[in-house]
Amino acid sequence: MDTMRDRFASVVTRLLDEDPRVAVVLAEVTADRFTEAFRRHPDRAVNVGIREQLLVGAASGMALAGLRPVVHTFASFLVERPFEQVKLDLGHQDAGAVLVSAGASFDWPTGGHTHMAPGDVALLDTLDGWTVHVPGHPDEAETLLRHAVAAGDDKVYVRLSLQSSAEGRPVDGQRFLTVREGRSGVVVAVGPMLDAVLAATEGLDVTVLYATTVRPFDADALRRATATAGTDVVLVEPYLAGTSTAAANDALADVPHRVLGLGVGRAELRRYGQFEEHLAAHGLDARSLRERITLFTAGAVPAGV
Repeated sequence: MDTMRDRFASVVTRLLDEDPRVAVVLAEVTADRFTEAFRRHPDRAVNVGIREQLLVGAASGMALAGLRPVVHTFASFLVERPFEQVKLDLGHQDAGAVLVSAGASFDWPTGGHTHMAPGDVALLDTLDGWTVHVPGHPDEAETLLRHAVAAGDDKVYVRLSLQSSAEGRPVDGQRFLTVREGRSGVVVAVGPMLDAVLAATEGLDVTVLYATTVRPFDADALRRATATAGTDVVLVEPYLAGTSTAAANDALADVPHRVLGLGVGRAELRRYGQFEEHLAAHGLDARSLRERITLFTAGAVPAGV
């Protein structure tokens, strides 16, 4: 199976051929997969080199000139390093673009902390008007990429990762999907966390919602689920723990409820290790998730929360 990043390159290359409004702006990362695109569309396929502030600034200029730029590099270099340009060149000027990241929270542990970005979605949450897609499978990544490019002049962030579910789901770029129904709590699994959540909740009497579009947050889906499953809600996100806790609290503001936000912790893990070791260290493997979800839905608060 191809990766989300493989699918991104093939889809955007096709979109460049199909739509004269689409442009792609790169900063070396993944540029080797756009060789043909550079040759066929030298005016709309640009590699600015390792200059991430210029990456976003150039995309803003393209957007203001009427193009629909797709902007790509590692998440830490796409959201964190050029955040001022994301805030001003895109946000302040009301210029739309599709930011597509690779690397996720810790896809490449040997790259060290400079290549990790668990805070990317939380950082974008400080800005107004961003749609955020977090696919869990390459098929979903393709669907959400096409939604993002077709979204007029909106500001969209698509968060790709190496971690992938075994199968893709029929996502629509808007709503949460109900994957499992129960009566003793609701677990919201975001993107690539779905398979671990399904394994963790096997045999538990909980509803599982699947979220691949997290901003806007599907408050209606959460409210419908809690109406039958109860108002204990667990959010399992592949980025900073608690990123969507406020959104869930807002959705249930008029009813008594509890929310547990699980995700990547704030403590920096200074040993490279393997991706799976980072998952386990942050309590995002199936065994750890089951322990924490079971405790919470039984009325306790898991240690460390």
